[in-house]
Amino acid sequence: MCSIIVIDYILNMLDILLNDWHLPILFFTVALLYASVGFGGGSSYLAILALSSIAFTEMRAIALFCNIVVVCSNVFLFYKEKMIDFKKIIPLVIFSIPMAYIGGYLKITEKLFFILLGFTLLFAAITMWISKKINSENEVLNKSNFIKNSSFGGFIGFISGMVGIGGGIFLSPLLHLTNWDTPKKIAATSSIFILVNSLAGLGGQISNPNFNVNWNLTSILLIAVFIGGQIGNRLSSKFLSPILLKKATAILIAFVSIRILLKYVI
Repeated sequence: MCSIIVIDYILNMLDILLNDWHLPILFFTVALLYASVGFGGGSSYLAILALSSIAFTEMRAIALFCNIVVVCSNVFLFYKEKMIDFKKIIPLVIFSIPMAYIGGYLKITEKLFFILLGFTLLFAAITMWISKKINSENEVLNKSNFIKNSSFGGFIGFISGMVGIGGGIFLSPLLHLTNWDTPKKIAATSSIFILVNSLAGLGGQISNPNFNVNWNLTSILLIAVFIGGQIGNRLSSKFLSPILLKKATAILIAFVSIRILLKYVI
C-alpha cells in the first residue's frame, strides 16, 4: 500500500514538472534575485501565478509559503550581523500581525481578489520604478513615532494578508522616504515584517474552513525558492544592483497589474 502511495506521489510530481515546468524556474529566479537584496518576492510570485491557471484561492497561500522559506534565511543573517533593532520593529508589527491574520482569514470573491492584486502590483511597480532615494549611513534619521508606525504597520498588514504578500514592498519605500534608519537596517526590518506578516496571513488562511492548496505543486515551488534563496543570500547585493533589479521587476509587475485591471475593472 505504501509503495503505491509513493509511486502515485512521484507520478503526480512528474506530471506537474512536465506541465508547469516554467513555474519552478521562474520562482527560483525570483527567490535568487529578491533574497540577494533582503526581500521575499511575494508580489512577483503572485504576478507569475496570476498568469497561470492556478485557482485564485490557492495563489495567496503559495506566495506566502514561498515568502516564509526565502525570508527566514534573510532574517537569520541580519540577526547574526546585529542589524535587527527590536525596539523600533515592535511598533511596526504590533498591529500588523493580527491585521494580517484577519486579512488572510477573510473570504473574498475572485473579482475582489484580482482587483486588490491589480492595484497592489501597480502601486508596487510605480514605487519600485521611481524609488531612487537611498539613505546614507551618516544621514540624520527621523525619530520613531509609535502611533504612526503602528498605524502604518496595521494597514499594510491587513492589505498584505488579503492579497497574499508580506508587505515589504509597501514598507521599505515608506521607511526610506521617512529616513527611518540606515539602508541595511531597513532591509533587516522589512525582512522581519515580511516574515511575521506572511506567517500571520497564512495562519488566517489555514484557519478558514475553505482553505485549500495543491501540496504537490507547492512543495516543488518551495524547493525551488529555497535553493534560489540560499544562492541569493550568498550573492548579496554586492554582485547584483538593487536599482537594476527594481527596474526589471517593476516592468514585469506593471505588465501583470495592467492586464489584471483591464480584465476585472474595465
